[in-house]
Amino acid sequence: MAKLALNKSSLHRESGRLKAFRQFVPALDLKRKQILAARQTSRRELSTYQARLDEINRQVGDQLPMLAGSGLDLSALISVRRVELIQVNLVGIELPALTEVDIDRREHSRLALPAWVDTALVLAEERLRVELAKQVEAQRLERLEAALRKTTQRLNLFDKVLIPRAERNIRRIRIALSDAERAGVVRAKIAKGKRMRAAS
Repeated sequence: MAKLALNKSSLHRESGRLKAFRQFVPALDLKRKQILAARQTSRRELSTYQARLDEINRQVGDQLPMLAGSGLDLSALISVRRVELIQVNLVGIELPALTEVDIDRREHSRLALPAWVDTALVLAEERLRVELAKQVEAQRLERLEAALRKTTQRLNLFDKVLIPRAERNIRRIRIALSDAERAGVVRAKIAKGKRMRAAS
């Protein structure tokens, strides 16, 4: 770090920096609060998706106990055809958002497979949709957590390092300028006294 010059131009520069830092902090704090709110919403969404997945598993257990011992592979009858994602901007953070899930359910013989397969496919399709939504929400949360860490670090840098350093520098410069001014007054008085003695 360059040595601090103890003069008026340095005082002006440090005062300008301090003012800029203080103006930047509220905007950064607001951004942090918005990220915190979005993170809380994202965590709630994840909990909701997990609760729905647990509910689907419970329904499968209650309504389709025969599925476990049937040996049927339902994954051959259902697949994801298309997933549409968009990027949503939240205070400069690009977050994924799921807009559409297109699931392909293949035709199957109603005579060759048991009647409960239709119910199983409906639940499997819903499970697939919820799992995809949960994965996207997990990505959102991950990005929000990273952005929160970065924003908090920047806020701490301004709050705990840059602003106190600028304040200390301004204090040092003011003390040095005031000392120099006092010394100048003392020198002027001494010089005046010498001139008066020399004149008399």
